[in-house]
Amino acid sequence: MPRYLIFILAYCLGAIPFAYLAGQLKGIDVRRHGSGNIGTTNAFRLLGVKMGILVLLGDFLKGAMAAGLGLWAYGAWGGIIGGFLAMASHSFNPFFGFRPSGKGVAAGFGIITVLMPKIMFLAIGVFLLVVLITRFVSMGSVAGALTVLVTVFVFPEPLAYRVFGVVAVLAVLILHRANFKRVLKGTEHRFGDKKIS
Repeated sequence: MPRYLIFILAYCLGAIPFAYLAGQLKGIDVRRHGSGNIGTTNAFRLLGVKMGILVLLGDFLKGAMAAGLGLWAYGAWGGIIGGFLAMASHSFNPFFGFRPSGKGVAAGFGIITVLMPKIMFLAIGVFLLVVLITRFVSMGSVAGALTVLVTVFVFPEPLAYRVFGVVAVLAVLILHRANFKRVLKGTEHRFGDKKIS
């Protein structure tokens, strides 16, 4: 198989809608409830902790596998291309008309776990701390992303990983702009709130 075909595989991996599939098992269309996203946070809110954890693992692994395939085939630049493709197909899923469908944070954590494990531990630590203090998963995600943006320039990372840090974090910030507005209005859902119909 030609190595460049792994990028098609990376894109297809990112498009697997784990939250949607998990919701179908429970008779819930996650696109029509809660935030409407097919991401991990909405899965936790609508489907419960067990299903939420499974969705988290699925989204994490598809990012990790996409980056790992690119890294194996083409080195650092291949790793970030594979990662970008997985985040793009998750966030603008081709199975649902390319509409905004997720924030790509769990997949992003999978990507940096493969490419930048030291940074991953710091980013997840900041994410957990912010969620613990505020109970806003969205703000924890943003804080974790900003940690990646800063530390990718603190540590001696390759240029490819620094490019990924800048572009991926900007994408996370843009995709969370509605969350910022809800936080300011006091309407953002907190982790542990009751399921939203």
